Amino acid sequence: MTASRDVLPALLGWWRDGRPCALATVVATWSSAPRQPGTSMLVGPDGSVVGSLSGGCVEGDVYAVAEQVLADGSATVRRYGVSDADAADVGLTCGGVIDVFVERVDPAGFADLAVVGADVDAGRPVAVATAVRHPDPLVVGRRLVVRPDRGPSGTLGSARRDDAVVDDARGLLSAGHAGVLTYGPDGERRGAGLEVFVATYAPRPRMLVFGATDHAVAVAATGSFLGYRVTVCDARPVFATTSRFPAADEVVVDWPHRYLRSQADRGLLDERTVVCVLSHDPKFDVPVLEVALRLPGLRYVGAMGSRRTSERTRAALRGAGVTEGELARLSSPIGLDLGARTPEETAVSVAAEIIAARQGNGALPLRLVDGPIHAAPRTTASPAEHD
Repeated sequence: MTASRDVLPALLGWWRDGRPCALATVVATWSSAPRQPGTSMLVGPDGSVVGSLSGGCVEGDVYAVAEQVLADGSATVRRYGVSDADAADVGLTCGGVIDVFVERVDPAGFADLAVVGADVDAGRPVAVATAVRHPDPLVVGRRLVVRPDRGPSGTLGSARRDDAVVDDARGLLSAGHAGVLTYGPDGERRGAGLEVFVATYAPRPRMLVFGATDHAVAVAATGSFLGYRVTVCDARPVFATTSRFPAADEVVVDWPHRYLRSQADRGLLDERTVVCVLSHDPKFDVPVLEVALRLPGLRYVGAMGSRRTSERTRAALRGAGVTEGELARLSSPIGLDLGARTPEETAVSVAAEIIAARQGNGALPLRLVDGPIHAAPRTTASPAEHD
């Protein structure tokens, strides 16, 4: 079971009703493929479709494969792309190559699905490792549920396979990545034959917004739209209210630097965390930025302000002992140069800068950039290595 979060509610609904459905998941991509591994599409028992794999390029053929998988229960991997013999009919018009794993999901075949769903809903990290290729077709589709703090459930058919995959799946879970792991047929570290796709369900990354301003309302809404768990924090209770921030997951009344330090001390921040300082008031901004810039591993730290304000903030931070190396991590003025004026436009520019920082991208117009549009770190072998 390799479902993405957006199709999980429908999948669980049919599973609880005892009605089999077909789940199609992108397990590997190359070149300029439009979606990332883990993207899923569900074909229900009534023929309805939930989710999308490529924005319309391959869904028609995958639907037909899903109907066959529903009928005979045999999981399969299909490849789509400009290099396929079938490219004229179902290839990716936008370029790239994807492997799609199609499997049947029902209570008899995956008894642990409800427990996995409960883990995801509660924000507990969990991974599902599914065998997608093996010389023995009876191994394909076997699943192993992996958690960081207790033993696995399910099996890939042998203790050696399970032991090898558990260790590697925990590594992917810790990093929040999904991908294909390759082993020998019985889980040997060297060799090929067994391919296991690991879908990871880590807690949502965090966005901490400091300053309960109008710009913060828009940034919080945009952050939520991008999938962040958004916290808005301000020391002024009259502004920091849930009614002003309906898109935020939580609104905290506290001094920003004190709250940020407490979250770090409790181990609640990680390398995916982004910090947006929007209060535009040095008595709030400088102390919280001093804490943020000294914390190792935060993905992004941005602060609102004009160029003059940003220089004054940097000078105050230098006076507090923040080093030039630490200051280099600060994005201020915050956001990309989109010509934004309104809070909503500013939120888009901030979101764009955060996405660029997450992807390690230069954020240039696509028309000025050569190469793949959907470039991503390679986590699997090239297509030729499978053929």
